[in-house]
Amino acid sequence: MDKTASLFAPPPPLAARLRPRSLKEFVGQDHLVGPGRLLWRALKAKRLFSSMIFWGPPGSGKTTLARVIARTMDAEFSSLSAVMAGVADVRKVEEARRAQDRGLRTILLIDEIHRFNKAQQDALLPHVEEGLITLIGATTENPYFEIIGPLLSRARVFIFEPLKESEILVLLRRALTDQDQGLGSMKSEVTEEALAHFARLAGGDARRALTALELAVLSTEPDTPGVIRVDLTAARECLPRRDLIYDKQGDAHYDTVSAFIKSIRGSEPDAALYWLARMLEAGEDPRFIMRRLLILASEDIGLADPNALVQVAAASQALTWVGLPEGQYHLAQATIYLALAPKSNSTAAYFRAQAALTEKGATGVPGPLQDAHRDKAALGHGRDYLYPHDFPGHFVAQEYLPGELAGARFYEPGPEGREPELVARWRAFRKKAGEPGGSSGPAGE
Repeated sequence: MDKTASLFAPPPPLAARLRPRSLKEFVGQDHLVGPGRLLWRALKAKRLFSSMIFWGPPGSGKTTLARVIARTMDAEFSSLSAVMAGVADVRKVEEARRAQDRGLRTILLIDEIHRFNKAQQDALLPHVEEGLITLIGATTENPYFEIIGPLLSRARVFIFEPLKESEILVLLRRALTDQDQGLGSMKSEVTEEALAHFARLAGGDARRALTALELAVLSTEPDTPGVIRVDLTAARECLPRRDLIYDKQGDAHYDTVSAFIKSIRGSEPDAALYWLARMLEAGEDPRFIMRRLLILASEDIGLADPNALVQVAAASQALTWVGLPEGQYHLAQATIYLALAPKSNSTAAYFRAQAALTEKGATGVPGPLQDAHRDKAALGHGRDYLYPHDFPGHFVAQEYLPGELAGARFYEPGPEGREPELVARWRAFRKKAGEPGGSSGPAGE
């Protein structure tokens, strides 16, 4: 390496320079590496039990912990980025055999391993199976969806959590005092309010917080005594808002939508509006949100408030005409209405009917219910059908289900909102029209 060139090379980012070199320096993930935990015990005994998949959000310490593990285990360490590597690069891990001959274990870190296709992941299997390498795959995506089964079966999945604000503050203060790799050699003073801002808006991402701190210190002119003073105003300029982790095809998407739906189902309008805002701010398609509201209007409210579907359908049409940003009003109105509405899941009766169809098979249509316009004379289609309008109250008791399902009950009325009123009126009508007790009514009578 040209030493002269290295003297003038820009230094690595602060977050890279401050990577912990030992488990003692590692901050966060106590549920994985805290005293007595599985990884803590394994490293203390210097015995790794299998390859590993580290799954968690950016800046939570996945790559850092992999390096700490390699150093603790006195192992050879090699890393690949799945974004840049191909099958040929994966095969280069056979160099680990030479390390094995010297009695050394090789730990291979593959960052963003979910970006490897099936062929690339398959290429890892022989080396992992043989024990030639200990694989540590780092990923921000759900490994149970993104990583092939044979590789998962040979690895242990560890879930990383976003760092707490208190943990990020530890790293920020360490950066300000570290004379060798941090900012300690610079005369800087950062207010507690500024540090708290970095920790709060980093969203659990240590790299993001450290990058913002470095930017704030390096971009602030020193005052007359030569001190760099970073206050809350400067901190806000360097980290203006928390970026939302929201991959439209990933877990964040599905988890946020799930929280939105469950908040409405739980009749919590404030929480529902928060998750709505989070989706819209992250760039979610408003039509997708409206489709979910249309489904919920029937799935979770239904006849408890028949107007719910009308409200959402109107909001959907309004959104189509108006678009964003004004369409946020229509999304908000539909969300609030559904959250406040009485709840019923009685439309799930359909799936009970569907289950009966699966169980009994495709039964024949009873003769009286068949179309009489085609073969009534020759085959008797529609014979003995009782036309309700010919009877008092426009109702007459007769069986409408196939014989195999006669008397079956699928619909179970909910107890909230308009539904009990509708069902009570229906039962009273049938009883008045000549069916004692409305005996062929819905389940739960």
